[in-house]
Amino acid sequence: MTKSMTQKMIPEEQLYRTNDLALATLISLYYPIEAIDHENPRKAFFLFLRNTKLDQLVEGYWRGEIKVEPQSYFNELRQIKSRIYSE
Repeated sequence: MTKSMTQKMIPEEQLYRTNDLALATLISLYYPIEAIDHENPRKAFFLFLRNTKLDQLVEGYWRGEIKVEPQSYFNELRQIKSRIYSE
């Protein structure tokens, strides 16, 4: 189980976990980041609540099918980087 930012326990199987910054940025345009795991000091892992639509979004990302507005993506990337380095 992992503690989220709201301190509730979420079973690991209900979370999607990635250390891919580009993918995490895309997902966070649609779903909130539940937590950022800094257990490994060299990598940050981003945790999202898993559901069917999130899984489809991830599949679309890996197939190169997702299109997003560049300014929104860049702004989200900046926010995520800020969170990584401030936590």
